[in-house]
Parts: sequence; C-alpha cells; structure tokens
Amino acid sequence: MEGPDPRELMGDPDRSALLVIDMQNDFVLPGRPLATPRGTGIIPVIASLAAEARRKGFPVVYTREQHRADGSDYGIELVFEPQHCTEGSGGDDIVEDLTPSPEDLVIQRKRRYDAFLGTDLDLSLRSRGIENLLVSGVCTDICVISTVQRARNLDYRCFVIEEAVDGTSSERHEAALLCMSHVFAYVGKADEIAALFGMNVRLPSASSMPMAPDRGIASGPRTR
Repeated sequence: MEGPDPRELMGDPDRSALLVIDMQNDFVLPGRPLATPRGTGIIPVIASLAAEARRKGFPVVYTREQHRADGSDYGIELVFEPQHCTEGSGGDDIVEDLTPSPEDLVIQRKRRYDAFLGTDLDLSLRSRGIENLLVSGVCTDICVISTVQRARNLDYRCFVIEEAVDGTSSERHEAALLCMSHVFAYVGKADEIAALFGMNVRLPSASSMPMAPDRGIASGPRTR
C-alpha cells in the first residue's frame, strides 16, 4: 500500500502508545452477532504487542464500546446494527486473553465508533505526552478507521498494524486499510512496525481459530 515514509511520520519513539480498539466479547467471540471473521485470530498478535509495549514502558490503552441497557444512547446506530455491548451484559467485556494489566488504561463508555468522541482518550494521551499511536483492534472499517481519522486530525501519528486489526468482511477490511494508508496513517506489517519502535513480536502461525461469517450489516441500513 502507498503511504507516508514511516520514519518521517514517526515522532519521538519514546512517546508511543499501543491502542487496542474494542476487543470485546460481542465483537470477537464466534457466535456473537457482531463477531468479525478473524477476530479471535488477531488476539495473539495484540497480546504479543501489549507485552512488548509494557516492556518498553509504552502505555497500553484499551477502548470499550458500552451502551445503556435501555438503548437510549445508540442514536441511529441501531438502524445499522443490532443492540450490542450493553453495560454489565458481559458482551462489553474485553476478551479474556487480552485482559488489561493493572497499569493499562481502559477508556470506558465509548458510545460512538470514534473512540475520541465523548471520552477522555485525547486528554489521557496528551497528559502522557503521546505522539505515536500503534493501532490494533476491531472493526477496521468502522471503529478503527473512525478513530484513526480523528487521531490524524488531532495530529497523532498513527501506525495501523495489518495483522492486529480485523473488519466486518475481508473486502471492507482491505478497503479501510487502503483508505487509511492515504493521508491518515502508515499501514504496515506487525514485525516492520514493531521494529521501528524497538519491539519484538511473536506472530502466530496460520490460525486454527474458528472464523465467523462476514458481517453484512456494515454496508448499509438494515432492512426491517
């Protein structure tokens, strides 16, 4: 993919954070209505990145999409998607294999796709002097791209890790990566991006994890 020179884009490498977007049960576990096709397959990559980020002293920042049980905070989202990530349901929990460590930062009650909107994510990053965001999570074509676009407009330097994100379908995943690589972020392989920041990651072999079917709900409003 075309994109900026990653070394020109990078700010101070010591001012970096790993952003883990919405790796929650309702978006990842097979059988859940909004599970991405390869959500479970990216867990080992993110876990390796998180371990290395902690070793380097980089903040690991998780976001949690959460909604009130009465559905009052969804807005038009329910036109496009079924109810999900209800507070206290368990569906809003971060998947067990990525359980945050005590030193990690968890951004709660994310009500919209953009993780900056209505949360203290920007304040939390700026108070830590963060310049570079290593981006992982789901969904590439929804919350990831929305968050990256906002981050870029806030002058964060975004590095999207291909093997650490997954979309609602393979086609939309690839389309979102292509869009982000043009003026919004550097999109690259895990080993390449990790090396830029002095990290070592263990990439899993071809995953034997179960795959969920592609989600068809993101291409337009649901029919009633």
